[in-house]
Amino acid sequence: MTSTASAFPTSPAHPSSAAQPYGPAGDAPALLLDGIAKTYRSKAGAVDALRGVTYHFARGSFTAVMGPSGSGKSTLLQCAAGLDRPTNGTVVLNGIPLHGLGEVALTKLRREQMGFVFQAYNLLPSLTVYDNVALPLRLMGRRPGRGEVEAVLTQVGLDGKAKRRPAELSGGQQQRVAIARALVTRPAVLFADEPTGALDSGTSRQVLGLLREATVRSGQTTVMVTHDPVAAAYAERVLFLSDGLVAGSLDRGTPQQIAAAMSELER
Repeated sequence: MTSTASAFPTSPAHPSSAAQPYGPAGDAPALLLDGIAKTYRSKAGAVDALRGVTYHFARGSFTAVMGPSGSGKSTLLQCAAGLDRPTNGTVVLNGIPLHGLGEVALTKLRREQMGFVFQAYNLLPSLTVYDNVALPLRLMGRRPGRGEVEAVLTQVGLDGKAKRRPAELSGGQQQRVAIARALVTRPAVLFADEPTGALDSGTSRQVLGLLREATVRSGQTTVMVTHDPVAAAYAERVLFLSDGLVAGSLDRGTPQQIAAAMSELER
């Protein structure tokens, strides 16, 4: 589907970052996708989930990724985060190409340079809030400083909850713990996959506000997959996928504009 001015009023598909000159090293994107293709093969035949996606995510940006079912948005996130390897193309995260890394190096990179927030909170029920948040630091071989863990708990509005366990918290509070856990290592990129899918609308707004605040306050780069136009409106830019390709993008769109663009893609 070709983007139109009415559906994507601010910009067409993002230009290839590989072709763009950058100034100082700090101006380079936090995440670069260059010609990313992913083909899954089965007895039923080959399925092209991504068909050559080129896009860059600037440092300190908050981007929502949307598209119809089967458009490739979850595959894009998985390839960008090194959870799945593309069939073709290059992923560069914080200046590090992923294609040359083995599994051990990829795991180390994910622990040190990436944060993850999912629809399922993925908290360890036997650990306290404090220990759930401190876990990524321990996995990196670091002894967590109480101050840094408590600071990120304060950032997400969980003062006084450090000694509680996940079962003692509401769904929104558990997602705040997951966000704190993702932020505690100060990752280059935070990946969020439907982070508000299990939350009510009021709690969703609070969680999305936290993600946006992390982008502004900490210079965090956030890439969020969502199906919800209201959630996507919290991002600075919405990237639309269709049939494994970039269909267009929209800067600071309202929920109504984003919904209109999605409707056109689904025709």
